[in-house]
Amino acid sequence: MKSTRSVSTILIALLIQQILGGLTFPIAKLGLDVIDPFTFAFYRFVISSLILLLIVHLKKKSIPIDKKDYIKIAGLGLLIIPFNQLAFLYGQKLTSAGHGALLFATVPLWIFIGALIHLKEKFVIKRAIGILLGFVGVIIILLSGRIEVGKEYLLGDIIILIAVIAWAYYSILGKPLVEKYGAFRITAYALSFGSAVYFPFGLYFAINYDYSQSNFEAWLSVLYVAIGVSVLAYVLWYWVLKQRDATKIAVYHNLQPFVAILVAYMMLGETPELSLIIGGIIVISGVLITETKFNKKRVLSPDSNVIDV
Repeated sequence: MKSTRSVSTILIALLIQQILGGLTFPIAKLGLDVIDPFTFAFYRFVISSLILLLIVHLKKKSIPIDKKDYIKIAGLGLLIIPFNQLAFLYGQKLTSAGHGALLFATVPLWIFIGALIHLKEKFVIKRAIGILLGFVGVIIILLSGRIEVGKEYLLGDIIILIAVIAWAYYSILGKPLVEKYGAFRITAYALSFGSAVYFPFGLYFAINYDYSQSNFEAWLSVLYVAIGVSVLAYVLWYWVLKQRDATKIAVYHNLQPFVAILVAYMMLGETPELSLIIGGIIVISGVLITETKFNKKRVLSPDSNVIDV
């Protein structure tokens, strides 16, 4: 049984991870407005891979990785880079921003279902309620003019849905490996393998990019996404997955759209809309329901045995 301090540490790490992830959308936009998305991704993955590999190299030596597990790690690399990050970038070009945010709000649902099937985690009703509440909250946030209807968005939506499912399976299939080898090593090796696959493609765009279009703020945006997200947020996510059930922490993903839109409003100096406030309260309620421990009432049975009701 984990101590109170240990549980608090896990929750703080998870909240920091979600805030870092939520900040990605408004901060990355500053860079993507002037830097080609595939060039942006090239530098992001190169920087983050080098940093992670350096940290792993400097860390204390631990158990060697089994040869069969290298194939699984390579699979994680394909899930997180081509099928998640690149699919998201390409899909977002073909659909509206609201659609992308809404589809990513389904991540907890996919993690919840996948963890029940592949990790054999127990079905807990309050976790399911918390996830559904969080999803409803995100829908309310996005309904304030951010959802557009039209067949022209269908292809982009399908591609983003692939990215969403890829992230869910990156989380689910990575959990046993992280429990065995640690969050840093698995994140570093998976991200590096995926980046190596992307490298020739990304290098082409990086060579042909017109660097006169970029500015200092845009490159700071690249650094944030590389270090703040691909290094810190990714490692924290796997570290938390190592400590807790995937079905229990899945609901926290619904905090990201709330954080992203709130920060965007703050950066633009606009007053938050009522839908953001209501949706945010519902999202947080979903998280609280998931984390709340309901104490069972203990009574004496007729034969004097203690029973739970």
